[in-house]
Amino acid sequence: MNTKTPADVTSYIRQFPVETAKILEQIRDLILKIEPEVTESISYGMPAYKTFGKPLVYFAAYGSHIGFYATPTGHKAFEKDLSSFKQGKGSVQFPLTSPMPFKLIEKIVKFRVLENQKKYGMDGK
Repeated sequence: MNTKTPADVTSYIRQFPVETAKILEQIRDLILKIEPEVTESISYGMPAYKTFGKPLVYFAAYGSHIGFYATPTGHKAFEKDLSSFKQGKGSVQFPLTSPMPFKLIEKIVKFRVLENQKKYGMDGK
């Protein structure tokens, strides 16, 4: 893997082995399908997504897992669903040796989109 910070999400994804890149692309596509107006960038060296100028979710690939970061609220709301995965503060690790929980990722992203919409959208101002 290249240690230089990639310029964009496509460049980030392309630096990984094909199977890992495929999973990253599926997560990216899922986020863009749920919220087409999301702002996509690289932040903290990983793909980052924002709505209303506020963080939505981040994800990153590592040697043995995909790290998914939905801020503490996204993880707290799905505490039971995420309990079987290794976690850190505001992060969860989805092992590359197991099927990726795309339905769970979808639920978390939808939750965060609604949360940002309520807090920062037209109704929240």
